[in-house]
Amino acid sequence: MTRTTVTVRHRTRHTGLVLLTAAAAWAWVVLRRGDMGSGTMTGDLLASMVTWTIMMTAMMLPATAPVASLYARTGPVHEGPRMIAFTAGYVLVWAAAGLPAYALAVGADQVTTAHPTAGTAAAAAVFAVNGVYQLTPFKDFCLTKCRSPLGLLLRYASYHGPSRHVRAGAHHGAFCLGCCWSLMLLLTAFGVMNLWAMAGLATVVAAEKRLPRGPLLARVVGLTSLALAIAVFWAPFLAPNLTGGGMTGMRGLPLCDGSGVHGGCDLTVVLASAR
Repeated sequence: MTRTTVTVRHRTRHTGLVLLTAAAAWAWVVLRRGDMGSGTMTGDLLASMVTWTIMMTAMMLPATAPVASLYARTGPVHEGPRMIAFTAGYVLVWAAAGLPAYALAVGADQVTTAHPTAGTAAAAAVFAVNGVYQLTPFKDFCLTKCRSPLGLLLRYASYHGPSRHVRAGAHHGAFCLGCCWSLMLLLTAFGVMNLWAMAGLATVVAAEKRLPRGPLLARVVGLTSLALAIAVFWAPFLAPNLTGGGMTGMRGLPLCDGSGVHGGCDLTVVLASAR
């Protein structure tokens, strides 16, 4: 067996383990969506943080698997533990992002409950923020780091101590958060447990990071989001979570019974509430 064959097998194995973790997270989200529909998470910060962390694991790990696999091979031994620690540090960053996400979602829920007409304006603001950020130099900077991590991996080689692999994963996760936070903000408009939105955003994240035209795609997504910021005033169903046609957000209390296609809401209910 050649050295190249062994390297390819190791790379495939490492990437496969990360993708398997993401697949398990997706399975949990799908299976638990019905429970979210029963309202068991209402006002429960801890449960919401767990849900958010698993969702981010499902959505973000597929795009990060190649980097985790590459990091695992930066040393001659202990490749598996190195990759696990790196992935754990990465996920921890996204788990921490769940705190402001929870606060934002609860605040949006309270505002739209007290002032129903404010939901459309809030949705427009969410789309606009993402649209503008997608076109900023800082987005380009963070996306470049995610797309070409070799420089970062050289930096991580200088890390020392028992937590160095976790620190490396957290550092890479910080760039990923800087790249993708505004995309995750869109879940406020679509609904946190909206499986179609989750799958769509995960696909965008992976495409931005892995496709040759990823930076161009990021700009297209930004312009599309700006268009949605205008269109939502005439088509409120584009943001079902904020306009009364979907879930109540991070708090995990869908307004429907969990049997439909919009993260627990039947499409007919979404369209009816948008009229």
